Amino acid sequence: MHIHILGICGTFMGGIAVIAKQAGHRVTGCDANVYPPMSTQLQAQGIELIEGFDPAQAALKPDLFVIGNVVSRGNPLLEEILNKGLPFISGPQWLAENVLRGRWVMAVAGTHGKTTTTSMLAWILEHAGLNPGFLIGGVPLNFGISARATESAFFVIEADEYDTAFFDKRSKFVHYLPRTAILNNLEFDHADIFPDLAAIETQFHHLVRTIPGAGLIVANGREQSMRRVLSRGTWSKVELLGVPESWVAKPRDEHAFDVFFEGGPRGTVKWELLGEHNAHNALAALAAARHAGVPVTKGIDALAEFRNVKRRLEMRGAIKGVTVYDDFAHHPTAIQTTIAGLRSKVGNARILAVLEPRSNTMKMGVMKDALAGSLSGADLVFCYTNDLGWDAKPVLAPLGAKANCFEDLGKLVEAIVAASRPGDYALVMSNGGFGGVHAKLLEALAR
Repeated sequence: MHIHILGICGTFMGGIAVIAKQAGHRVTGCDANVYPPMSTQLQAQGIELIEGFDPAQAALKPDLFVIGNVVSRGNPLLEEILNKGLPFISGPQWLAENVLRGRWVMAVAGTHGKTTTTSMLAWILEHAGLNPGFLIGGVPLNFGISARATESAFFVIEADEYDTAFFDKRSKFVHYLPRTAILNNLEFDHADIFPDLAAIETQFHHLVRTIPGAGLIVANGREQSMRRVLSRGTWSKVELLGVPESWVAKPRDEHAFDVFFEGGPRGTVKWELLGEHNAHNALAALAAARHAGVPVTKGIDALAEFRNVKRRLEMRGAIKGVTVYDDFAHHPTAIQTTIAGLRSKVGNARILAVLEPRSNTMKMGVMKDALAGSLSGADLVFCYTNDLGWDAKPVLAPLGAKANCFEDLGKLVEAIVAASRPGDYALVMSNGGFGGVHAKLLEALAR
């Protein structure tokens, strides 16, 4: 079958492209921004990429168009598809019908930590010899790829609550029909499509309704939002994270924690990752893997070899005593957690937080009042305000003189270099490419 993917350079649709190619389909695709690294990854798989959405692409006559949720009405190629009555489907539906059907699907949902937890779970299953297929919204360093198709009964998927497509406004994860589901946490996000937290809770309960009676829900037991979701009704076994009667992580030091389940000790995770949030993610992965038949002790052994995910406190380089880290954090809670994780590693050393508020929710200013508090753990703050729909200066005013705002990327880099000194840690946070600021900063430090 020949499928042509609209919006192919997103992490999810790019993953579908890779899986479809590995399954033997002819895959082509298009996007508005076709550039490395996704373009080179896809081309290495033999996938032809086209820049833009020219309606002439309809002449490719694929058997099916797969439409990413970045594509909306008014898109010239989409309008051509609709006008000519050509066959199309959403990415999640194509995945459900062609890959997930008949498999033991293990879905990881939540506002934060989805990519890391999904990567942990896939690695635990891999370490146990189960050879899972997976689709992850990032690149786990243990695998070096974000998606793969296998003959395994198990498929691990990052389950996003964002909407499915222009014609299907349900959350993507409703299509996956998991047997094992992790509900890691739940806060308000995606203000461009959800009016409030209650609307997201409704979508999460739609996911709960799809889990079979023989399935398992692993849920955050410390969040009221998750409690409200579960109180609407469950039909599957539930195991809770962070409560004494179920799963608990007790820290030993910054790189080790003890695992307890149902009051009994199950072992100690010793690894390179940092922070309470990662211990929580690990608990979720251990619980889900246990449901698939992997003993907790084997899961703990696997986590000792877990290498994290690209862009999750990833060190990009060190020049003249200044270390530059990259992280995907873009929600205030994630920003605060990331800074706390780095602080536990560097102690009293200075942290220079470099932030691009880039997500739709951040650009709308919905969470701007929480931003100063989330950055308070840093010693200096540099905020990139280009294309921001609100004035960041008064928002960050509670931080006083340690907060700096810049509309020009070059001036932002100059200011960071001027303020930095040996022993500092520059923590770059964005859910996008941030104009290549990491390389620019390292080059400027070298000069």
